[in-house]
This record gives sequence, C-alpha cells and structure tokens, in this order.
Amino acid sequence: KDVDGFHPFNAGQLYLGRPTHVPATPLGVLALLAEYRIPLDGARAVVVGRSTIVGKPVAHLLLQAHSTVTICHSHTDDLARHTLDADVLVVAAGVPEVVSADMVKSGSAVVDVGINRTDSGLVGDVDPDAAAQAAFLTPVPGGVGPMTIAMLLRNTVRAARYRRGLLAFPQARR
Repeated sequence: KDVDGFHPFNAGQLYLGRPTHVPATPLGVLALLAEYRIPLDGARAVVVGRSTIVGKPVAHLLLQAHSTVTICHSHTDDLARHTLDADVLVVAAGVPEVVSADMVKSGSAVVDVGINRTDSGLVGDVDPDAAAQAAFLTPVPGGVGPMTIAMLLRNTVRAARYRRGLLAFPQARR
C-alpha cells in the first residue's frame, strides 16, 4: 500500500499537487509547523538536504503552502548565506551539527530532522546552541521522530479508507 509514500506514483502525485500518501517525515515536519502556528504563506523556507525521502518532499510541501523555498545540499557554496535568510529552516542533511548557531536567523523556526550517533550520544543536524537564536527549535531526539511514526499511522489509516472506498483520491490544487 506504500504508506511510506516513496513509490513513484505517490511521489508524482505529491509533485503534481495532489498528494495521496506523503512520506511520513515531511508530513510530520509540516504537522509540527502547523501545530505551533508557524506561518508558511509567503515565508522564506530553506531546506538543507535533497533526499527523496525528506528533502525534496518537504520542499514540495512548503511550496504548496506558498513558501518561497531554497534547497541547499553538500555542494552549496556558503550555506550560512542561505540559512540566515530563512524564516523556516528544515535541516535534513545527515551531518552532525552541520548548522551552527551563527547560521540561524534570529526568530526563525528551525526543524532538525537529523539524528546522528556520535561518541557523545545522539545529536541532530543543528547545533543545540541555535535555540538561543531561533524562536522554535525541534529537539533531537524526541522532535520529528515521534511525528514520523504518527504520520506513518495516519497514512496507514488513509490507505485503509482508500481501500474501502471511504476516501477519494485528491484532485489537483489550483
């Protein structure tokens, strides 16, 4: 049933603006932003990471929420120049503390998707000292991870509803 939302059909539906099963982690990121009433319409959003599992889908969801989106990655020159412009910063690079506190705009919302094992324990992709700058910073662990599980369960319920004919496939947004 592809409740992970990784199948090319579901990826295509997402990119066409009529998502069926959205990957759980990006869906969890947007649910967190909605829960904390982080404004996305017109916001400058920067996504660090371009994976098909998190980076690209979350960028498309932010675009659909009418944010202006920049995608950065391992070959981006001067990453801080981009991250300092972000009202909303989503970091999913898979590199421990790749975003330091001096790379975070004051008052921004920062979603740290990364979880990395180091000798000192689990750390995210954002240095926790960034909390002093950000108005909102998700913790690692315990931030996006539980939301991923919740959204995976949401997708499972949606798949069951589609299967029973209780939910129609979405139409394209205008």
